[in-house]
Amino acid sequence: MAGSEASAAFAEGVPCWIDAQLPDVEAGKRFYGGLFGWTFEPFEDVREADSPYAGAVRADLDGGAVAALVPKRDGRMPTVWTVHFATPDAPDLADRIRKAGGQIITAPVPVGPYGTAGLAADSEGAVFGLWEGGTHPGFGRGRGPGTFGWTELYSRDTATADAFYPGLFHDAFFGPGTTRSFGRAHIVDVFPAEMPPHFLVHFDVADCEAELGAVTRLGGRVQVPPFGTSYGRVAVVSDNQGASFALLQR
Repeated sequence: MAGSEASAAFAEGVPCWIDAQLPDVEAGKRFYGGLFGWTFEPFEDVREADSPYAGAVRADLDGGAVAALVPKRDGRMPTVWTVHFATPDAPDLADRIRKAGGQIITAPVPVGPYGTAGLAADSEGAVFGLWEGGTHPGFGRGRGPGTFGWTELYSRDTATADAFYPGLFHDAFFGPGTTRSFGRAHIVDVFPAEMPPHFLVHFDVADCEAELGAVTRLGGRVQVPPFGTSYGRVAVVSDNQGASFALLQR
């Protein structure tokens, strides 16, 4: 699928898709359907039992794809939201990640006709996904309440992160007409120093404080109360299975 029109819908290095690895997808549907008003459809053309999206569902909002909920098959793996960065050639990007000092956790594999997915870690160990679009280029709906709004990399060594990502994704940071949806912060600004480096997916909301009540009513938990950032007001929460994410009021 390298060089496909679908993969060109997002410049390389732009966050183009997110998914949550959950022990109970049905419980996830109840939580996120209640919180954001998402509806759900299966990825019907994924038949391979070992496909990363076997048994997954696509979340839609007002007719546009916004995320996927994926069954977690290994209890040792974290329950987590993962951001995927677009690429026209996932194997090539995986090779460049290795050369830049990162690791490939899962080599790129086809996800039915939808695209090719892989999982990587940067030079500090923060995990992210790769997505080479097929019939599914990525997000089908732009920003607005209940959709992806931002991802923040919480890094222990910000200088290392500042060298790693622009080297891989130069155009996503510095290209013409760039609209940033990816930032970087020092872990101890919000989280304890022992927290490992990680990406935190943010969802746009109209009222950050109001959404916190819905999170707790649905069985989730508030981890960090609302605080100010350069890109908006943010609260960090977890869902009813422990997957962390943030609410962003711009």
